[in-house]
Amino acid sequence: MRRSIIALAVVSSLAIAQEQPIETITVTADLRNIELNQLPGSATVIDEVQLQDEGGEHFEQILDNIPNLNWSGATSRPRYFQIRGVGEQEEYQGAPNSSVGFIVDDIDLSGLGMAASLYDLEQVEVLRGPQGTQYGANALAGLIYVKSQDPTEAVESGISVTLAEDSQQTYGGYVSGALTDSLSARTVFHLNQQDGFRDNQYLGKDDTNKRDELTFRTKLLWQPTDSFDAKLTFLHANLDNGYDTWTLDNNGYNSSSDEPGEDSQRTNGASLNMRFGVNDKMSLRTITSWTNTHATNSFDGDWSNPDYWSGKECDDYAGGTEACQYDYTWAKDQQRDTLSQEIRLSSEEAGRIFAGSTDWLVGIYGSRLRETNDLESFYNGFTDEMLKSDFESESVAIFGQLDSELGKWLLSFGLRFEHRDVEYKDDSGEDFAPDEDMWGGHISATYRWNDQHNSYVRVARGYKAGGFNMGLPDYLTTNTEYDSETLYNYEIGLKSTWLDGDLRSNVSLFYMDRKDQQVEASIQDPEDPQRFILYTNNATDSSNYGAEIELSYQLHRNLELHGSAGWLETEYDDYVVQLSETESRDLSGRDLAHAPNYQFAIGATYRNDQGWFANVNLSGKDEFYYSDTNDSTSDSYQVLDAKVGYEASDWSVYVWGRNLTDEEYGVRGFYFGNEPDLGWADKQYIRYGDPQQLGVTFNYHFM
Repeated sequence: MRRSIIALAVVSSLAIAQEQPIETITVTADLRNIELNQLPGSATVIDEVQLQDEGGEHFEQILDNIPNLNWSGATSRPRYFQIRGVGEQEEYQGAPNSSVGFIVDDIDLSGLGMAASLYDLEQVEVLRGPQGTQYGANALAGLIYVKSQDPTEAVESGISVTLAEDSQQTYGGYVSGALTDSLSARTVFHLNQQDGFRDNQYLGKDDTNKRDELTFRTKLLWQPTDSFDAKLTFLHANLDNGYDTWTLDNNGYNSSSDEPGEDSQRTNGASLNMRFGVNDKMSLRTITSWTNTHATNSFDGDWSNPDYWSGKECDDYAGGTEACQYDYTWAKDQQRDTLSQEIRLSSEEAGRIFAGSTDWLVGIYGSRLRETNDLESFYNGFTDEMLKSDFESESVAIFGQLDSELGKWLLSFGLRFEHRDVEYKDDSGEDFAPDEDMWGGHISATYRWNDQHNSYVRVARGYKAGGFNMGLPDYLTTNTEYDSETLYNYEIGLKSTWLDGDLRSNVSLFYMDRKDQQVEASIQDPEDPQRFILYTNNATDSSNYGAEIELSYQLHRNLELHGSAGWLETEYDDYVVQLSETESRDLSGRDLAHAPNYQFAIGATYRNDQGWFANVNLSGKDEFYYSDTNDSTSDSYQVLDAKVGYEASDWSVYVWGRNLTDEEYGVRGFYFGNEPDLGWADKQYIRYGDPQQLGVTFNYHFM
């Protein structure tokens, strides 16, 4: 069944003719801004046209179109990602250190991925596999890079309005143009407000899971000479979202919490990207990035209310029963500041070495991250936990890359060395100060068969820094610190255009070998059932292998078909997780969590000469384990989206629908005891994705 669905995704996208060539796509996250069809690695680039055709307000709404990319719905918007089965599933414990990098216009938001509006973007890039040469410890599994539109010399502006079910109101606007002969600017705002698809029946409210998301972005582009340019980007994102998603009966969209949670994030970030032409042989590029984030995450841990619990019977201390009392809340206030500086010196055409065959690049990188967390929880009217912590890390890295052209061969070699110092203290007396040296890189070879076909082989080594766990019980003290993880990725691929450029295909096969894999574990405290012990430890090894295929065809100048599929097999080698002082669980040979065996997306876009437009897209994925500590799984599912409208020269209007079949699908799950009237017996709880929604969008572009 799994293989037949993958085959369907591929076959359904086949076409036989096209009258216009496909536009060249450049991968801006690569060190050399290489064209996608020449990149020696698996990557998906969703360009401006596809983003507009398929619509959506947030990065969450395009995730299912990207092969072998999954996410964990543990927050109001995606913050934790998995590429090829590698990545975090929930709130980190210890050091903030992401397996999947998330960058917006050179602003590092890894682990803070919520601030990702889709409005006025140029493209979204997803690079699969370790990106150790350029991005180091925060790109073990891969990288997500979001690039917004650059300023234009010509004056242009526009507005967008969306009204939809769930009381959604979305407003966007941009203005761009030259300020002087050499300086241009672009300013964008985007506001999305909606109730959040949950009705709190206890409080009589329909907005306890609300989304109230504001993004403001300004770019300045200065190009005074041919040998110098500078781009300054400022980003402000204020997400004041609710968090009321869990229910005791898994009913999906009707909650009964008396104290709904909050999932808010306010981020200010800036980046300065400058290029200096030193001479005709080399150029210098500097990238400075800064972010300041204040985030609050809280939830009602009993998922209900006092009236509900008082109507249930629980065991008392005398061997009888009494009315249940269960009231638990948890909250964390987080402050994070990051500052990084990167300097690269790279060759120009006249500066190539080895008889003019080889481009070279060397660079240095330094970063500092400071984070404070103020955590508190309350159980039945009493303080259950209070903890204030301070974390600081400093990283210094050197890296280099050589790219040689030898006839039809393009060889690339990259290497990065990184040193990391960490300090952690909290008011419980925990004190850690680890430091470590890490390295990663890649070797790749691309063979250009002709102008239509490029094949490649790539070996990459990625790394992720180690960390530590706080407040562990005695039987887990051997896991107080855990080691860094390394990942070796072996990959071959073929990137082609067919039928005089009418058809484009990208195919990749990969094998990933993880050493000292970091695994998240969650243990329910038997003496204090509402409390969980979250910790990270090292499994021995695990192996992942699979494939990605992406196809894009123009059946007619008015009709384009596209399809993608990801196949993924994952398996722990030898791994036993400790669940209590006397109980353990052997996960050897089991699939990894949040790693579906298949994902697919197929779609079509029709646009005729009279301005009529239609887009339909079907995506789906296989079942997957929600966690590494139990066998709770999601169900496989498919989601159907569609959009129709009319496009004039300066305005457009669309009617659209998401999840048209109203599929009920899980995006996060737990398996534990949360009901004292059932003796805290383990049970599966599921958070569901967004239900069916219909809406209308109007755009106007001022010329």
